[in-house]
Amino acid sequence: MATAKQKKAARTNSKKAAQAAKRKRTIAHLPKSVRTALGRRGAKVARQRRASR
Repeated sequence: MATAKQKKAARTNSKKAAQAAKRKRTIAHLPKSVRTALGRRGAKVARQRRASR
């Protein structure tokens, strides 16, 4: 189980990675694990948005 500090760091890192990828279009160059993680995060947020409507 991750600590609260680790969870916060992971959220921050994923946000920073997403921003950089948008800016530099580096998604194609990112490691597969990072791409997967970003995709999962995006899907999770989309699911939450759909549920909250």
